Amino acid sequence: MWYWLFKYIFMGPLLALLGRPKVEGLEYVPSSGPVILASNHLAVADSFYLPLVVRRRITFLAKSEYFTGTGIKGWFTRWFYTAAGQVPIDRTDADAAQSALTTAQRLLSQGKLMGMYPEGTRSPDGRLYKGKTGLARLALETGVPVIPVAMIGTDVVNPPGSKMWRFGRVTVRFGKPMDFSRFDGLAGNRFIERAVIDEVIYELMKLSGQEYVDIYAATLKNADGAGDPKPGTPGQPPARIPETAAG
Repeated sequence: MWYWLFKYIFMGPLLALLGRPKVEGLEYVPSSGPVILASNHLAVADSFYLPLVVRRRITFLAKSEYFTGTGIKGWFTRWFYTAAGQVPIDRTDADAAQSALTTAQRLLSQGKLMGMYPEGTRSPDGRLYKGKTGLARLALETGVPVIPVAMIGTDVVNPPGSKMWRFGRVTVRFGKPMDFSRFDGLAGNRFIERAVIDEVIYELMKLSGQEYVDIYAATLKNADGAGDPKPGTPGQPPARIPETAAG
């Protein structure tokens, strides 16, 4: 209930006023059935504008720190993220990552619409970064289609590092569903998983128009945690996999 109240009454009208969202390709999102929405990640606002424009409820996997805070702020944060349909995951080690994957598989088996950020964290500078393979493994193990989603302008409405939101124009652009059934039985193969996530990132690059950098966003952030992010090295766009690659 809270999810829909936030979407249509408490926050939706304000978000629409601030961002004047423009939606393209929404017809690619099916009205039912399990789907993974793979989005680039520019700002916290991504997790608000994507659910705002999709008719179905979206479930995101959110870091567990949002659910473990103390005091009034911790209680409110925990309540808010739960009401917004977020599911806590621990991202500290390999066992935690497997637990997150299992949780996502369970939700997809229930026909849920999953939202995921393949870069693993927000972009430190507006560019598109190397994808992590967890999404690829999930898609291969479940056989669920992946729909790439480009968020554009959310970092203008909600500038990273700023507590103030601004007026702007947000575009949410959906791409065609991506079917990886040609790789059936190859989940766990790190080369196939890398190829799959690179294909997803390639589609995001085309949809968003972002410059691609061939390193992980988290690596760049950690390289200079005390100050501004250091510039990354632009890389070649991840190659799209030929349809016959698995044959």
